[in-house]
Amino acid sequence: MSAEERYGYLGPANTFCHQALLSIPDAPPDPVPYPSVLLALEAVRAGEIAAALVPIENSVEGGVSATLDDLTYGRPLRIVSEVLLPVQFNLYARPGTKLSEVHRVVSHPHAIAQVRQWLTTHLPDVQIVTEGSTAAGAVTVADPESGFDATVCAAVAGEANRLTALATEIADNADAVTRFVLVTRPGPPPERTSADKTTVVVFLNDDDSGSLMRMLEQFASRGVNLSRIESRPSRLVRGAYSFSIDAHGHLADERVAGALKGIKRTSREVVFLGSYPRADKVRPAVDRGHTDGDYRAANEWLAELTNP
Repeated sequence: MSAEERYGYLGPANTFCHQALLSIPDAPPDPVPYPSVLLALEAVRAGEIAAALVPIENSVEGGVSATLDDLTYGRPLRIVSEVLLPVQFNLYARPGTKLSEVHRVVSHPHAIAQVRQWLTTHLPDVQIVTEGSTAAGAVTVADPESGFDATVCAAVAGEANRLTALATEIADNADAVTRFVLVTRPGPPPERTSADKTTVVVFLNDDDSGSLMRMLEQFASRGVNLSRIESRPSRLVRGAYSFSIDAHGHLADERVAGALKGIKRTSREVVFLGSYPRADKVRPAVDRGHTDGDYRAANEWLAELTNP
């Protein structure tokens, strides 16, 4: 299979990211695992693979910093779709281990964060060590010489490493969801579906009071709702911050295009990361006066004024 036909993902195998990739219809077989988000995205930039699936947001822990930063800097990339995956964790150990014998647990930091209350209640004295992924934690615990007694991971990772579940469904929030994005090299965005999302990163003008408010007004004044806005330290200017934003709508929507043009005029830099279908297929409510038809009618009215 050529590079143009292969997908990559944040590995190793049997992670939640791997599960999410396998859920994508028509995804090519034999995806390539990468040990970090940066390496997966750099493989896309280098043309080694056609696309990479990486985590961008967790409903409990918020944005994934590595993904937000690696998408912002370097050669441009585009988000073309997203996947929402319900996340549930089990506590796995080697066969024969009892819960009372668990003294050291290893797992991914986001996994640990999502079961912190359960661990505090049932294993208050446990020592916790973080690993690069939940699947890597399962591999580590499977080794009797590792020094670790248990791991927090998905069933697929525990079972793949022949571990035994000491406790199931231990997440503090049973409705936790992780959002993943499929990233490619730049190209035309997917066709709008009326249930879309647009992601941008905005660098405000330095030392300009009220610049954040003016940026947000570009969306609000056009009836564009935001589902996520996160500040990140800028790598370009010391002490400055960028804002990573998810807006409801597509670049082809007049209201979204107008908001982006307004932000471009009034900000130092705007990084466009893509317009793509929402995984939940929810169509945003568009206020009166902000539909494409309303914009067309206003443009026609103005044209009549200038060319009676």
